[in-house]
Amino acid sequence: MSAVQDLPADTPAGPVAGAATETAQVRALLQMRELILSGELSGGTRIAELAIVERLGMSRTPIRAALVRLEQEGLLEALPSGGYVVQSFSERDVADAIELRGTLEGLLARLAAERGAPSVVLAEARQCLDRIDPLLTVPSLDDESFSAYVALNSHFHSLLYELADSPTITRQLERAASLPFASPSGFVLLQAQSTRARDMLVVAQDQHRQVLDAIEQGEGTRAEAIMREHSRLARRNLVEVLAAHPAEPLAGNMPAIRMIRRRR
Repeated sequence: MSAVQDLPADTPAGPVAGAATETAQVRALLQMRELILSGELSGGTRIAELAIVERLGMSRTPIRAALVRLEQEGLLEALPSGGYVVQSFSERDVADAIELRGTLEGLLARLAAERGAPSVVLAEARQCLDRIDPLLTVPSLDDESFSAYVALNSHFHSLLYELADSPTITRQLERAASLPFASPSGFVLLQAQSTRARDMLVVAQDQHRQVLDAIEQGEGTRAEAIMREHSRLARRNLVEVLAAHPAEPLAGNMPAIRMIRRRR
């Protein structure tokens, strides 16, 4: 997720405003996914930017960015007349999309290890992980911490693609990220609301470090296997969310995942 900064970064308030803008965009994105997955915005529902602005009580800039991102992820379809319509898909669609992403990320990790990754990018990737570590020291993440995690996780995966220096495969990954939940940052807020969910993020963080180590050591096969397993962790996480809410809407803020068509 790239931040759209309202102020130039070279002004005194620039970095702070930029960080606040990015956090607002991530929060809008997470809340929009939550509305879709809860069934409050079910498949086939037409939505408009202004209606979402009023519903979430946020400014138009982060909402507009969230709508565009959700279209890129395949959760929304832009209408020629304006606005969007919510898409629906099957569990198999989701599983295949995540598997495809893992296959391509694994290939990039192997190429990075075999070709030799730039040390400056490796160092930046490790710094990114160092910023994630403090976020995972609590039993469960609040909305602000989870938003920060999502943004940093997205940045790490972008750096991973940069390590391989393969524009051809990266373009295919970008196409794969337009499939439902294939994006490495395709989280929902529910995934931060329990100790078990936090524990999965801790495992994912360890996989991040392990793949960097494999790349640095030139261990292509190991690097590829780690990233394949990394995507399977994301799939398992989503499957557990689905299993917890199998059919009908539940009380409170627990999503029913009604937009996902189940196989009969």
